[in-house]
Amino acid sequence: MDFISILSIFVMACFVGYYVVWSVTPALHTPLMAVTNAISSVIIVGALIASSAAAGGSASSKWLGLFAVVLASVNIFGGFAVTERMLAMYKKKEKPVAK
Repeated sequence: MDFISILSIFVMACFVGYYVVWSVTPALHTPLMAVTNAISSVIIVGALIASSAAAGGSASSKWLGLFAVVLASVNIFGGFAVTERMLAMYKKKEKPVAK
């Protein structure tokens, strides 16, 4: 693929992502966060495949693949931490037992 095709796909993905996130009702933001964590895991797999395909390629492609893996990992772990905190807000608090 040439650069213009890749750039076009990137720009379209940005617009689709923007409209999907802003059209979701607030009650569905927690499931949306869980789905974005799953998408980030797919990005990690893609970055690993791209890095392994560049085995005969330049060192810069390997470093970019490593950088993509690191950023997606941070996104996944941060997303799960935020999702856990959001779900903890809805837990029922235990009442102390009177003795």
